[in-house]
Amino acid sequence: MKKIVIDPVTRIEGHLRVEVEVDEGGVVREAYASGGLFRGIEIILKNRDPRDAGLLAGRICGVCTNSHFRAAVSSVEDAYGIELPKNAQIIRDLIAMALFIQDHVVHFYHLHSLDFVDVTSALQADAALALEEAKKYAKNPYASSLSHYEAVLLKLQNFVKAGRLGPFAYGYWGHSAYKLTPEQNLIIISHYLEALKFQTELSKAVAIFGGKTPHPQSIVVGGVTSVADMLNPQRLNDYIFSIKEAKEFVDNAYLSDMKLLAAAYRDEIKAGTGRGAGNFFSVGGYAFDATQQLFSSGVVYGHDFSKVEEFDESKITEEVDRAWYSADGEVCYTDLNDDGTLKTAKSDDKYSWIKAPRYNGEAMECGPLARVFVSYAKSNELIKPFVDEFLKDTDLELTDLSSSVGRNAARAIESAYICEYVFKLVSDLLQNIKHDDTQTWAKYEFEKLPHCAKGRAFFEVPRGVLSHFVSIKDQKIENYSVIAPTTWNASPKDRFGKRGAYEQALIGIKIKDTAKPLEVLRVIHSFDPCLACAVHVIDAKGVELGNYKIKSVSCMV
Repeated sequence: MKKIVIDPVTRIEGHLRVEVEVDEGGVVREAYASGGLFRGIEIILKNRDPRDAGLLAGRICGVCTNSHFRAAVSSVEDAYGIELPKNAQIIRDLIAMALFIQDHVVHFYHLHSLDFVDVTSALQADAALALEEAKKYAKNPYASSLSHYEAVLLKLQNFVKAGRLGPFAYGYWGHSAYKLTPEQNLIIISHYLEALKFQTELSKAVAIFGGKTPHPQSIVVGGVTSVADMLNPQRLNDYIFSIKEAKEFVDNAYLSDMKLLAAAYRDEIKAGTGRGAGNFFSVGGYAFDATQQLFSSGVVYGHDFSKVEEFDESKITEEVDRAWYSADGEVCYTDLNDDGTLKTAKSDDKYSWIKAPRYNGEAMECGPLARVFVSYAKSNELIKPFVDEFLKDTDLELTDLSSSVGRNAARAIESAYICEYVFKLVSDLLQNIKHDDTQTWAKYEFEKLPHCAKGRAFFEVPRGVLSHFVSIKDQKIENYSVIAPTTWNASPKDRFGKRGAYEQALIGIKIKDTAKPLEVLRVIHSFDPCLACAVHVIDAKGVELGNYKIKSVSCMV
């Protein structure tokens, strides 16, 4: 067996190390994913005013700031039983929806596309042929013209001649695992460049109601502070304009590129390359109307979409048997082997700062793919038509999406139906204002709130299920805990040897060149890792996070 070490895995948020063991045929037989940076934001949150939880928890990550900010504030609201005004809920959702779209597009084009796109091959493309190729996957291809593709070619050529490759430097260009034609590579690279402008515009949409991004400041315990923006027609129009531009890009670039990838990498999709154990869960959310939600909640085991169990938060546990913590949750780093590799020879060796959350004892995958699977299996009529259309256009089956390429397709599908959903939210907000409902904050007197309380918040965010737990004593944060999407997906093995989603998805893939493990990067990047969010501290010994065990206090909560 040969060990391959990738450290750090780049084009992600945070510090991730992956070690795989391959046999003489280059097939991965074992895998270890290691979060390499201790964070411990919960320690900073202790003894703070609960109303400041969002401002501090939002610093967990520089990418997922909005998600942590909202979840932290919502957990405090849950602890105190504070109900949000309708307008505050809508505005928070508007921020979140813009973030979903922006995050998905940035992930594929700027963090993941180069695992499938060979930049050097694009230099050989024929601009006229690229134009014809683009028309195969979209009725109105985005920014598609002969002059446009010629301009992109010239820009790439100038990069190469100047020796300033920037984001295109140090790639595995020419790798035999690349399958796109020069023209197909040129099409996606042109969208890569367009997406740089796209993400700027979507950031403006987030900031209109968030105050700024990253690190918004408009979400407060009890509601939002962006009242003037809500009542300003120009601000609403600016938001709508950004979403309309986003919709054009998603429909005519992002989705079409996924269809192109699905055709080019069909063999890998059908072989299930990057497929995990098939355990998926979603907590659902984002009310569309009185009876429907954008995402459905539920749990699927072993790719059996005929059975969807209801999600039960009391079934969540966290383990530290293979993580760098002692049994009582204290930091317990054990260093590396003398040759610099992880200590993994024994079944009780610790090799990651990430703990191992489990649902009903099983390792789970969360994220856009899980949301699509659960919502589709529960016949969510908001999502189902978008999934059906993609599967029809690509001649794929639902299970085929359980693959590295499929995770990307799920993000594109999700972006498309979110673009449709957002306008309904704006309409609801306008109707409330029309009927003189301009309330955005639920008034409360902090001094009269319970001095001891506990609360939690579960949200679907771009990368998957995010949960925050807070315990309050004497109106100060006594204990705090976070389980982020990457905590689920990048978890190490548990005491029974069950692999986390990253590790399981790597098993069985074939690496053509062990000196250039592009195939490993494809699988890992397909999850959109965010390691800064994944490392957190709690009392980890046998804790059931649905009930959230804390030290006993003398007051009733």
